[in-house]
Amino acid sequence: MNDGKMLRAWWHDSVDYRWLVHTLRARSALTPLKILMGSVGAAIAVMGMVIAGTPVGPPGHPGIASTIGVLAGTLWALRWWLLPWPSRIESLVLIGCADVLFTIEFLQVPNRLFGAMGAVLLVVTGSYLSFFHSAPALVVHSAWSLLSVAVFSVRIATGGEDIRLAIAVALLLLASVVSALPAFKILYWLMRNESLSDPLTELLNRRGLETRLPLLMDRHPAICVMCFDLDRFKSVNDTWGHRIVDMVLVRTARRLRDAAGGVAVVARTGGEEFVVATPIAASAARTEAERLCRVVAEPPETTVPVTASVGVALFDATICPRCPRPTADRLLQSADAAMYRAKQSGGNLVVVDELAALRHHQHTTPDSR
Repeated sequence: MNDGKMLRAWWHDSVDYRWLVHTLRARSALTPLKILMGSVGAAIAVMGMVIAGTPVGPPGHPGIASTIGVLAGTLWALRWWLLPWPSRIESLVLIGCADVLFTIEFLQVPNRLFGAMGAVLLVVTGSYLSFFHSAPALVVHSAWSLLSVAVFSVRIATGGEDIRLAIAVALLLLASVVSALPAFKILYWLMRNESLSDPLTELLNRRGLETRLPLLMDRHPAICVMCFDLDRFKSVNDTWGHRIVDMVLVRTARRLRDAAGGVAVVARTGGEEFVVATPIAASAARTEAERLCRVVAEPPETTVPVTASVGVALFDATICPRCPRPTADRLLQSADAAMYRAKQSGGNLVVVDELAALRHHQHTTPDSR
């Protein structure tokens, strides 16, 4: 992947906020993180009380600026310590308010050098954004940080200090507050993508599928999950060897990715097993599965033809709006079971999960008793 494509992929990468929160909770890491986030606010409140009335603190005894800083820090700490983890929107609002408050609060400090040190707190909010939110959110934060650094540096230069000191402070803050976080975000994105991708085919791996499939299901009322298993693949391996087998797997992955479309989630979940999840109506599921089955079996560029057994599981909320949505695991299990029935029937065949089909039939029948 060239640099331009990598940056575009990084920019458009949709971070699954809910999945991250769920994973942290499952690993018992969410509570310690909440305590840590709240402690930042508590530290700011204590700092506001300590510097109130001192030569480096905001004017007044204790002064409006100090009072607002102490109150905001206290409310921040109580919010993180006492309330549930915030939603994605609330999370962005909290961090945005913190960014603005940090800059405005430290602009009130008479000691301009000490005030510039307050910009370091933007590293805390930027680090949070790097992990939990998308690249555009971090870019907005970085733009605000850059503006803050410029204002703090100009304030030092116009306050009677040596211009070289202002430049040194600006360079120090640029390196720590502005430059480091986007680099950290890109590295984190690359490592996360590597952990969720199959190195041979560059499709999602099983973990990546488990991450992206729930997100796809949340966005669309109808979802179709198709499991593909290449037929008699062991004989291909025994006859042609690993190098040709890898070529066949890469070819199959490319065909499925290109044919499924940009909205679909495509993954390689095992040796010769693939999954395609796409938001289509239940009535079109079999037709789509049969089309992809034919795509896999199209005449190859090499002399190694393959076919696939395909199992399909589906859910369509437009047919039954009141029906509970199945979990991603349930759909994957149903599609996998249907795929094995297709394989037992000779392969190169599509089988729709019978239980799912029965449920949809019952939902569309006026009296299903």
